[in-house]
Amino acid sequence: MKLLTKLTPTATQNACKACAPLGACLAFRGIEAAIPLIHGSQGCATYIRRYLIGHFREPVDVASSSFSEGSAIFGGKDNLFKALSNVISQYNPQFIGVASSCLTETIGDDLERLVPEFESQLTGDFHPALVPVATPSYAGTHDSGFHSAVHSIIDRLAIEPYPGFGRAVNIMPGILSPADIRYLKEILEDFGLVYTMLPDYSDTLDAPAASTYEPIPRGGTPISSIASMGRAAATLVLSSTLSKQMDGGALLETRFGVPEIIVGAPIGIGKTDVLFNILSDLSGRKIPPKYVAERGRLIDSYVDAHKYLFGKKAVIYGEEGLVIGLTSFLAEIGVFPVVCASGGKGNGFQAAIRNSIPAGIDQPTILEGADFSEITAAATTSGADFLVGNSGGYGTSQRLGIPLIRVGFPVLDRTGGQRILHVGYRGAQHLFDQIVNELLRKLQDDSPVGYGHF
Repeated sequence: MKLLTKLTPTATQNACKACAPLGACLAFRGIEAAIPLIHGSQGCATYIRRYLIGHFREPVDVASSSFSEGSAIFGGKDNLFKALSNVISQYNPQFIGVASSCLTETIGDDLERLVPEFESQLTGDFHPALVPVATPSYAGTHDSGFHSAVHSIIDRLAIEPYPGFGRAVNIMPGILSPADIRYLKEILEDFGLVYTMLPDYSDTLDAPAASTYEPIPRGGTPISSIASMGRAAATLVLSSTLSKQMDGGALLETRFGVPEIIVGAPIGIGKTDVLFNILSDLSGRKIPPKYVAERGRLIDSYVDAHKYLFGKKAVIYGEEGLVIGLTSFLAEIGVFPVVCASGGKGNGFQAAIRNSIPAGIDQPTILEGADFSEITAAATTSGADFLVGNSGGYGTSQRLGIPLIRVGFPVLDRTGGQRILHVGYRGAQHLFDQIVNELLRKLQDDSPVGYGHF
């Protein structure tokens, strides 16, 4: 009799990712006066709205070409053209980002052909910029959809000829929180740098309360700034696992000669030092004293609470770039990353994780293209003390009886996901305090005598 020694999963269970068009919509919401449009069913657009609203707690309009059974058979050109016309007449946007869905990719609707055909029929002096992007979810994640959208935006809109280096810098933050983006802008301004942040949804997805509904919220990267990205002194990319098709910085370097500097997610002291040294070189200025003080306070807190953290084990999951940054940060504060997992895969993820672990420390289990059944199985045998990731790990946290430190995207079962700070010295301070306090809370809850001084 043949023994079955390894179970082969027949289905994905609670995937550690969301859909690629969702990531594209997130990027499109970071452009000034923009409306995202999904070429597909109403259900796809509703799913994306639900996800984005749940995390950002803001109204999010996502248009749809509203596929029916007939358009699935005969093609969606008429639906797309009608949807674009409706969005232009009802919203009067400056920008429409058009993302394909699994269905439209499967039936072969070609947005690269259809969108220019629609543009050629427009009349009048002004019409919005239209940017299509192919985002089949069966071939990607929300992270890949996000970066593919950024790449397409640059491909379509960064059009000015290259006349020579200026002082401006481009910065591509990847999927960070609005709080992270605001902090990065503050840092750039303190260095005296003129910059283009692409995308910038720090206001469009985290706006002050308004007395009336604004269909198109204020904020976002101006299209004129995107057009001039080819004149920048450098492009800083805060993601380190991008393929050629998703790397907007590489496109700017190839097309306009703007040097690309891949920084990676600046989480923790080591990675943040790298970012600040680069900014110091680009600006010709020393690091501003307030950040020197932030760094000093962060080191002081490391010393104060090191006894609670050293030797603890963590499971980390989420988008590839975020997991790499968090792995480096946790290793920096004395925590052993034992499982590092992502719903995405490839592009040097495994090598980057290995390089984030100092010599002499056991390498973690690395999972690519993972779902939460695989993450839970790996975490169960790892002896982990806590999880770090988005709300998708709640079930794993409950089954293992260990805390979940909520970071990244999406955070659906708590408020304030848009205000979580991850990057820079300030972000590391926030994460450090949160982790220590969660471990102390667990210690208190498990103690038979309750509260005590530790």
